[in-house]
This record gives sequence, C-alpha cells and structure tokens, in this order.
Amino acid sequence: MSEVRMASARPLPALVYAALCTAIVSSLGMLLVPSIAEAMDVTVSTAQWMLTINLLVGAIATPVMGRLSDGPFKKRLLLWSLAVIFIGSVLAALAPNFTVFLIGRALQGLSYGIVPVTIALARRYVEPAKIQPAISSLSVTVSTGIGIGYPLTGVIAGLLDFRFAFWFAALFVATAAAAIWRLVPPGPDEQATRNPFDFRGAALLGLGLGVLLLGISEGPNWGWDAPWTMAVFGVAAAVLAVWVWTELRVPHPLINLRVLRNAEVLLANGTAMGLGAALYIGLSMSSLVAQAPESTGYGLALPVLWAGFVMFPLSVGSFSANRLVRRLSDRISLTTLLPIGAGTMTAAGTLIWFAHTQLWEILLGMLVFGLGMGASYAAMPALIARSVASEELGSSVSFNQVLRTVGSSFGTAVSAALLAAHTPHGPYATEAGISTTFALGALVCAGVFAALLIHFLVARSGREPAKDPMP
Repeated sequence: MSEVRMASARPLPALVYAALCTAIVSSLGMLLVPSIAEAMDVTVSTAQWMLTINLLVGAIATPVMGRLSDGPFKKRLLLWSLAVIFIGSVLAALAPNFTVFLIGRALQGLSYGIVPVTIALARRYVEPAKIQPAISSLSVTVSTGIGIGYPLTGVIAGLLDFRFAFWFAALFVATAAAAIWRLVPPGPDEQATRNPFDFRGAALLGLGLGVLLLGISEGPNWGWDAPWTMAVFGVAAAVLAVWVWTELRVPHPLINLRVLRNAEVLLANGTAMGLGAALYIGLSMSSLVAQAPESTGYGLALPVLWAGFVMFPLSVGSFSANRLVRRLSDRISLTTLLPIGAGTMTAAGTLIWFAHTQLWEILLGMLVFGLGMGASYAAMPALIARSVASEELGSSVSFNQVLRTVGSSFGTAVSAALLAAHTPHGPYATEAGISTTFALGALVCAGVFAALLIHFLVARSGREPAKDPMP
C-alpha cells in the first residue's frame, strides 16, 4: 500500500481538476437560459428545463456513483463518467433543436456525482497524513469553481455564442479525463470490498428523488396547491418510504442508513440541506439583480459578458477560507467550523438582504458567502470521513451531496414562487419581491446557524471536544 501511495504522489491535483467539472457544468445554467430560449425558439419557462433535467439526472446518478466508488473500480468509474459528460457537452454544443439539447444536458447531469468519486480515490491513494485536507479541498472545489465557471461562461457567451460555452466544457472534461488517466494509479483497488450492487435500492431512490425534484422544480409553474403538484409529492413520499424500508433490510444497501444515526454524519447532512437552500437563493437572486434593468429600482443592468463576474468573489472567499482552515486546524475542531461557516453565511445573507442595489454590495456579499461556504463545505465531508468506515465513504458522501442538491432545489423553487407572487406586470419582480427572497435566504442561514450553535454549546457543556488535526 505504501508503494502505491508513494507512486501516486501527484493524484490530488488531478482529482481537484476533475472535481472542477461539477462547477464548470453547473455554471452552464442560469446565465444561459435567456440566450438558449432565444436561440432555440422556446419560451424562458421551457428553457428552464435545461436546469431541471440536469438536476434530475444528477440526483439519480450521484448516489449510484457514490456506492460504485466504494468498490474496486474507482478510476474506471471516474473515466467513464467523464466520457458520458463529454458526450453530453458535445451533444449540447451541436444540438439542432431543444430536444437534442436537453438530451445533452441530461448526460451532463453525471457531473454531480464526480466529487464523491474523487473523494473515494483521495482516501485510497493520497498519503494518510494529507487525507483530511485533501477531502476538504475536493469538497470546497465545487464552490470555488462556481465563482470561476460563471465568469468564464459569461465571457464566452457574451463574446461568442452559448454553443462555445459547451465546447469549452467539453474541452475541460477531456483534459480532466487525460489527467486522471495519467496521474491516478491504474488497476482495481484491491482493498475495496466487492459487494453485490443494490439495484432495487438504486431504482427506488432514483425514482423517489426524481419525482421529488420534479415537484420542487415545477411547483411554481403548476401551483403549489394544485392537485397535480400534491400528487407528485405524495408519490415521492411513498416511494422514498418504501426505499427506506428496503434499505434497512438488505445486507448491502445502496446507502447505509444506519450510518446516518451517527451524530456527526447527521449534523453534516442537515447542514448540507439547509445551507444548500440558502446558497442558491443568494446566487440566483444576485444573478437576477446583476442583469435586471435599472428601471426596476434594484437592477445593475450588467450584460451577460460581465454578469458572471458577480460570482467571482464567491470563488475567492471559498478558496481563502479553505486555506485558512488548514492553518487553524490545530486549534479549531471540525464541529466548530460548521457554526462558524453558517454564521458567516448568515452575515452575508443579511448584508445582501438590506444592501443589494449597488455592485460593490453584491460583490461583498458574494465574498462573505464564499468565506462561509469554504469553512462549512470543508468540514462536512471530513466529519463524514472520520465517522464512517472506508467501504461506506463514497455512498455517505454522495448522500450528503444529494441533500445539498435537494436543498438547492428547494431554495431555487421557493425563490421562484416568491418572485412570481411579486411580479405584477412585465418580466421582472418588484423590489419588495427581491428583498423578501433575500430575507428568506438570510433567515434559513440564521436557522441553521442557531441549530448548530445550540448543538455545539450542548456538546461543549458535556465534554470538551477533541481537536481534529488537518495537517
């Protein structure tokens, strides 16, 4: 094993580069919806399906890829996943119509499962002393990459055409695959278990999550109290209940739900869902404010070329927080980082709630958001990694990723509903609608922060928490 680790001294940069694919593909979303609606001759609401289909496939693929990454063929899984994402990017770039374009976006949905696979590879091949900081870096890579991906998407789409943005994604994925093929050790992981795959659990979870996210995404369009919406949520609840019952009774489940009873794993998963919702409220509203016309009273009227740069401070803050966490890791425990991160994100959400009519206010809010994200996202997978066995790491981290996605979907859907209720005429919401939605994001952050702070104080009163060194 030591020889494998010594021979693979360089896999982490390749894994980080591959994890960036998630952020790059995610950035091909909100900024491009108006451009694609015009180019494909569809309505903006129809064009929103480019986000929905990508999210649905991602929610189904992530737990499956997470469980497969616990097996012996981690590298092969990552390379095949990157190949599918590459095909999807090329298909979207060449699409002659919106149907073909949606197929490409569906194939790109596998990008959501990349991070759990890279974390499983890091735990196997990175030297033991560097595993925890490696896992934290891979988790933070997504938030860091969003701040890079949005500006790149804006520049490419603004100067050229939206198709070139998908060609760039294809090129990025191809180079990531080449880096993984060259720098990650070949062959199967001989230490991994070879358990039978839980096809029934995968089918039930995929169906349940797919139906749930469909209801969340389309609820604002159908109406939250519409019979069709209620029926979809009812089906999702029933399927997921059957999935839980099934997973507790099979010897090798897709996701070991008993692991979720661990306090630290439960803490990380609850935080993932809450902060995921708050984050996407802040991101989507800031993107809207950046591109809205000045006549709305809050819009900055930035063209798509520059609108993406509004997210760049998010990347700076996230990267800086991750570096700071490493320096302070000998003095701050992982369980302390979660309330610190949530508190920082609460401050950011409150800032842009009360001040979002000037560019510098949005930029400062994104910077502080990034700092909070960097601290929180560095702690969550590290808490899970130290609390579960190696053979459960991929599925446990992937479930955390799924909960982030579900939380993000709730945040996006609820913010869309609030904006629709405050759009009396024309395509843009009122200032009251924007402020109300920003307020919701801040309050969600505050709720998560309060819960984490109470948990921390209760735990501290019972015993002094041990330090979690992250060299």
